[in-house]
Amino acid sequence: MTTTDSERPSDFIRDAIKEDLRTNRFGGRMHTRFPPEPNGYLHIGHAKAICITFGMAEEFGGLYNLRFDDTNPVKEEAEYVEAIKEDIRWLGFDWGDREFYASDYFEQLYQWAVQLIKDGKAYVDSLSPEEIKEYRGAFGKPGRNSPYRDRSVEENLDLFQRMRAGEFEEGEHVLRAKIDMQSGNMNLRDPVVYRILHATHHRTGDEWCIYPMYDWAHGQCDSIEGITHSLCSLEYEDHRPLYDWFLDQLGIYHPQQIEFARLDLNYTVLSKRYLLRLVNEGHVNGWDDPRMPTLSGLRRRGYTPEAIRSFCDRIGVAKTDSVVDIALLEHCVREDLNQRAPRVFGVLRPLKVVLVNYPEDLVEEMECVVNPEDASMGTRKVPFSRVLYIEQDDFREDPLQKWFRLAPGREVRLRYAYYIKCVDVVKDEQDQVIELHCTYDPETRGGWAPDGRKVKGTLHWVSANHSLDAEVRLYDRLFLVENPLDVAEGEDFTANLNPNSLEVLTSCRVEPSLVGAAPGSIYQFERQGYFCVDPDSTDEKLVFNRTVSLRDTWAKIEEMQKGN
Repeated sequence: MTTTDSERPSDFIRDAIKEDLRTNRFGGRMHTRFPPEPNGYLHIGHAKAICITFGMAEEFGGLYNLRFDDTNPVKEEAEYVEAIKEDIRWLGFDWGDREFYASDYFEQLYQWAVQLIKDGKAYVDSLSPEEIKEYRGAFGKPGRNSPYRDRSVEENLDLFQRMRAGEFEEGEHVLRAKIDMQSGNMNLRDPVVYRILHATHHRTGDEWCIYPMYDWAHGQCDSIEGITHSLCSLEYEDHRPLYDWFLDQLGIYHPQQIEFARLDLNYTVLSKRYLLRLVNEGHVNGWDDPRMPTLSGLRRRGYTPEAIRSFCDRIGVAKTDSVVDIALLEHCVREDLNQRAPRVFGVLRPLKVVLVNYPEDLVEEMECVVNPEDASMGTRKVPFSRVLYIEQDDFREDPLQKWFRLAPGREVRLRYAYYIKCVDVVKDEQDQVIELHCTYDPETRGGWAPDGRKVKGTLHWVSANHSLDAEVRLYDRLFLVENPLDVAEGEDFTANLNPNSLEVLTSCRVEPSLVGAAPGSIYQFERQGYFCVDPDSTDEKLVFNRTVSLRDTWAKIEEMQKGN
């Protein structure tokens, strides 16, 4: 369940917003924005940022903008723009008509850059990128002024105008702010404001061949849009002095930047650079592969927006980076799906069972509960017949001492149906069990014996003649280690990929109530876990992705903590 506003603990961001509202700092307004770069798909880390930036605005009755930081046409695509919008809407946020792009403000940003040049606060530098890096120095090592730093205002204006006109090649010149090459903050050592890129922009086409850097565009776009609280991840804390410097030098409206710790998950990478490699190198089947931490991948796997928002609420807002256990995310998914997912029977690895004393032409309908957590969902009818399928793992010819499922001479309960007892085992030429012959007790309909005898094993099942053919994709964690980027010298993070992260079962059987199940529909396969209908499904064959198993390690941890 998503935490309500009254249940949320206070934190440094909420405290700052409350104080600003109390003092009328921004005229009683509260206005945030989420500024994604359209150079990839959103991932679970972005979900946290969205829930904080948009969620805070909703909580305090403010507004929020969606603004695309489309300042690098080399890496950006319209496809990413549409995917980002779809993901944010899926999470449950609607920015209304407040959809903006940094490219909306290119002319204004250019004019402000001209203002900096005229004020002697910016200059055109002709050092090469390698020389600029060398001149900047390093932590503990002061930088050196560029030999072009003292160009006249007139020369800088002329060069900058010619840069815009397309007279120069990429890397030939850049525009830099003139701040302090001796600063202990590397971001203040004359940062680049504009660079030359001869690339077609997905919105402005070939109108521009110089593009603003993020640190230049970020604060000024916030100012133009009247943002009150510019909420950023902690990595931008050292950039805040530059954010403030630009706004102060221009003398324009000044929002407040506040940083929070970004999300890091174990067994996961949350860098678009690495995610793009996984896609381009074929380690996964696209951005929406259910093994990916992208929102489109999680959606295809069956994660719900409610579960993700609950997860973001539970991890809260912090000022220090930390790694969150992915088991907590999986717990939030199980907690949500337990309340909403209909229960069905699905047999993943079928083993044929023939009830030798059951009438050959008889078909009964067993009444089964749809969801024991929600009585309003009612019941469903599941056909029962002489020939059934059960799980291969539910039978052992030579059972262990505490084996409570089916074995020769053993009796078990078929859920909502009858008690059955194994009387014979049929094998193939390789001595593999291919069929069981069992008897059923007609007095135990519904799964209970009138004489009071008990059985400890309860199995799920489907009717062979009535069940549907299905493919099931069993997903495991994409990486084998908690920190996938922790690799030996000379190795790449892909060395930590889990070679068994996907197992495809092609001969599964599911109950007939699932005929025509729509892609995105989520069910609990009893005793198996939660499964989502994949878009690859057809009328001839359903395809399911396992969302999560039923086992919940995080819930056990919480119970142990309560016990202490």
